[in-house]
Amino acid sequence: MIVMKFGGTSVADAPAIERVAEIVRSRSAEDPIVVVSALARVTDQLLAAGQAAAAGDRDQALESSRALRQRHHRTASELLSGHHFSRLQPALESNFDLLQELLTRIAALQELSSRNTDCLLSFGELLSSEMVSAVLAARGLGCERVDARECIITDASHTRAALLFNETRARLQARLRPLLERRAIPVMGGFIGSTVDGTPTTIGRGGSDYSASIVGAALDAARIEIWTDVPGMMTTDPNLCPEARLIQEISFEEAAELASFGAKVLHPATLLPAIEKNIPVCVLNSRDPAGAGTCIRTHAPRSRDPVRAIAAKRHTTIVNVAGERAWIPRGFLREVLAVFDRHNCQVDIVASSQVSISLAVESDSAAPELVTDLERFAQVSCEPRQAIVSVVGENLRGRQGIAARVFSSVSSAGVNVRMISQGASEINISFVIQEEDVPAAVRHLHSDLFADAQAEDGRRWLPSAVRRRQPAPEHLARSGAEEG
Repeated sequence: MIVMKFGGTSVADAPAIERVAEIVRSRSAEDPIVVVSALARVTDQLLAAGQAAAAGDRDQALESSRALRQRHHRTASELLSGHHFSRLQPALESNFDLLQELLTRIAALQELSSRNTDCLLSFGELLSSEMVSAVLAARGLGCERVDARECIITDASHTRAALLFNETRARLQARLRPLLERRAIPVMGGFIGSTVDGTPTTIGRGGSDYSASIVGAALDAARIEIWTDVPGMMTTDPNLCPEARLIQEISFEEAAELASFGAKVLHPATLLPAIEKNIPVCVLNSRDPAGAGTCIRTHAPRSRDPVRAIAAKRHTTIVNVAGERAWIPRGFLREVLAVFDRHNCQVDIVASSQVSISLAVESDSAAPELVTDLERFAQVSCEPRQAIVSVVGENLRGRQGIAARVFSSVSSAGVNVRMISQGASEINISFVIQEEDVPAAVRHLHSDLFADAQAEDGRRWLPSAVRRRQPAPEHLARSGAEEG
């Protein structure tokens, strides 16, 4: 059994969903479970509608709902005809009627609570799973839609709910095992769940990847496939550096570091359930299903290059906290971190001296309320428009001179380094620079650290027509054979 997750761009429109149906057909012998995101941009549009309603603009909110209704109906009508469309239409209408009622209620209250936000955003995945399920059925693939809210059970921390794995595992086993035994393909939405009492929750933006990993771990999948619109994981962001190369195999530890520090291919939480069950995760391109992709596993062949990849995380702010004295008193760091914890603000990098502490956080997290709390016992200043650049790879362990090589490269690009972090992870060197310097720093680093364009663990992204003439990627074939 495998889990196949399709992101928003993979279900963006009728041609994309048609491709999904063909990809699922190609895996039908492996007993797939399909997890889908909302159609591209729908989650953002739902949130904007909710914010308009909360601001008192009921008409704008309802107009957004009507536009979404029209888009889903148009897409469905392009994919389905006759009784197949007639069978789907009541489900679409019912969901949009409920959405309209919710927006009207939010407009009356003029408040968008976190609980209502979860209810609102859940419609995207509910609608896409209904549509994809109907399309698979119309293409002769026996399937059944499963409401993820009945299976993914969380606490009540709305918008960022924490998984209750034991309850979730029991429910997934009870709901999905019987479907798999009769060779039906379960289709469910990602990102959404519910509390034990049935209140809808979400597990954070980008959480559909995490949902797929949860399902895979709960049912002991042979493989988890993340289908997106890029060739796989790359040595860096191709938008920053056109010379970026595909990484065919990478370790869980390396991929987790990259996801945490800006690599956008995977949600940071995705790998945790897979790591615990040692399930390979494959990142594949739904626009080019024959592509090699990237396989993430416990152990990957060592790279010939000094590092595996370079990631950049923008929209970072440095928060500088200084004590009232000429040195940091005992317990000061603990008190500072407690403030960040109370405000649910994740700290990415910490650097300290005798007189101050600097912390790199996401810019949205450096709220005025957090600064006010810190100012009760310290002097505080903020430096916005920063970015974290991370150099990641197993080869960094105990390698002499690599840090000097990294910072010499950055210096040659004329980039000033504001903070440095090395040691917490033996496979990661991270540093903070100004956001505007990211392209230059990344390009110089990639040129210096990936000098061999024909490294064994990666290759440039070849056009699909060329790649299809080559043998099937060995790393994907192995992942299925080794894991059952």
